[in-house]
Formats: sequence, C-alpha cells, structure tokens
Amino acid sequence: MLSRQKNKQICPFCSLSPTRIILSNDHALAIRDGFPISKGHTLIIPKRHIASLFEATTEEQAALLNLLGLARQQLQDELRPDGFNIGINDGAAAGQTVMHLHIHLIPRYSGDQPDPRGGVRWIFPDKAAYWTT
Repeated sequence: MLSRQKNKQICPFCSLSPTRIILSNDHALAIRDGFPISKGHTLIIPKRHIASLFEATTEEQAALLNLLGLARQQLQDELRPDGFNIGINDGAAAGQTVMHLHIHLIPRYSGDQPDPRGGVRWIFPDKAAYWTT
C-alpha cells in the first residue's frame, strides 16, 4: 500500500487503483500518464511519498531506474517509438504540479514535431535553438 501525505490530503499517486499499475518492484511502480502527451507516455513513481529525486534513497533511485528501463523496453516492444524524452519536474518553479516524485517517459515518433531538435530545452523557447547562434 502506498503512503499518504502528512497533511492528510490524498496524493493522486498514493491512492492509485491497482488496475493502473503496469510494472512494479519493491520501491517503485509504473503507470500510463492520465494526460498523455504522446501514445505510451508513462510515469515511473516511487512507492514512498517523496517530492524530489533528491529525497530518494539509493535503493529507491535504483528501483526507479530499473523500472524506467523495463518500461522503455515494454514501449519498444509494443509501440516501437523512434526515441524518448525522459524528464522530472522537481519543484513548483520547475513545473511540478503533483508533489510526489514521478519520472516522465515520453515516447517520441518521427514526424510528431516538425523539428524536435532541442527536446526539453524548449521550456525556454528563446534559448532552445542553440544551434542557430
């Protein structure tokens, strides 16, 4: 069973239906994103309620990375994407809206964007196209 936040509010990742879980290990689980930005968008989540990767123990970090690799392989087998974006929004200033650590594994497909160069750098559009300067 996943833990709840200390302030008694129910965290959406601490109260997941078991039917949403596609992979798991002792310290982490994987689900498909409820608001996917691409087909197969997956979240890797620690079972313990922590907000930041920097709060995760060494064992939790290893478990998260293990599931990240397994989820990638599962997506490769099922959907055959051409690439992936992997990201963590750590803190409100970085765009984190659910304060329970989660790693986004976002499959990318050739042609899903006219020019995908720069990837995650596009959070700052004026700095993203560094190759043009």
